[in-house]
Amino acid sequence: MTTTDVPTHRPALRRLDRLAPLAAGWLGLWGALALLCTLTGAGYPFGANDRDGGGANLLRLVPVDVAPPLFAGMLLAAAVAALAMSSQGARTPGPLRALLLGYGWTVAFVLAVVVPDARVLVILGYAPMLILGAPFGWPPVDYADVFTWSLGVKVAAMAGGVLLAGALLVWQRRTADACVACGRGSADRGWTTRAAAARWGRWAAWTAAAIPFAYALTRFAWAAGIPLGISPELLDDLRETGQVWAGAGLGAFATVGAVLTLGLVQSWGELFPRWMVGLAGRPVPVKLAVVPATLVALAVTAATLGLVTTPEFWRLGGGFSMASAPMLLWPFWGAALGAATYAYHLRRRGGCARCGRG
Repeated sequence: MTTTDVPTHRPALRRLDRLAPLAAGWLGLWGALALLCTLTGAGYPFGANDRDGGGANLLRLVPVDVAPPLFAGMLLAAAVAALAMSSQGARTPGPLRALLLGYGWTVAFVLAVVVPDARVLVILGYAPMLILGAPFGWPPVDYADVFTWSLGVKVAAMAGGVLLAGALLVWQRRTADACVACGRGSADRGWTTRAAAARWGRWAAWTAAAIPFAYALTRFAWAAGIPLGISPELLDDLRETGQVWAGAGLGAFATVGAVLTLGLVQSWGELFPRWMVGLAGRPVPVKLAVVPATLVALAVTAATLGLVTTPEFWRLGGGFSMASAPMLLWPFWGAALGAATYAYHLRRRGGCARCGRG
């Protein structure tokens, strides 16, 4: 049976077909803004111009006079590629298909992982405190200094990278004779079956839960007055400035994230538990787990890429120490969380309404 033998699921298919034009529009808009930065010499928010401190961002390595034209060319070329992918006409020759996919996935990676940095992950961690504490004036921060132009561009870049990745995935499936909606095809591998995903997904989930919990332990120890991995003098400084409580807040966010990660392989991650009045026993929507987990996996990977390449990171606590050791595991955290999320998706995706497989 081919994908054309089964009536298409029209509304879902139309939404998938919109991804490429939307990605092209996003890329074209930001490419034009980068071109404007090039012509005016103003507005570029990264590197030396980063108000948030661009030390933990790989874009610090690109001179501010070189980056805007580089971004303009990269984004506008990607917009043209996305427009080419929106066509459902003749088959694309193998070399051209490989070139478009290679360039597209590279741009998607740069936007989703290289442009964002630890600042995005930190804001995700502080978000509950910032939202709940705002009416009470706590924490005592100027929100204009928190939600900056630089942060907005980083979040927009991550959103654009995800949008481009979705368009690429649809086009990649279409040109590989796989189902556009679910990705199933004649070349499906055994590791994508529900039973196989349950096995390797469990390992991935426990790994993705253990790493943030190890990070949280060090921050909770500091809040309790235990200089775990740092000098007593540094702990005194952290307590004096109040940063130790900010670290405890991030530790709490990491702990909650670790528990929710385990839900990807537990029964309560598929059916709402009994204590959730009104929802007990109902299936957990797949996107309710997949979307936030994917966002955190991207944010962790982006934060890691910037942090481990900065000299300041290695000087934390006077060189390699237990203070920095948990963060050295973050590359595995992002990869493990992404794998656990994909395994959860494979286990729960069910049959496809478009191609009838599964």
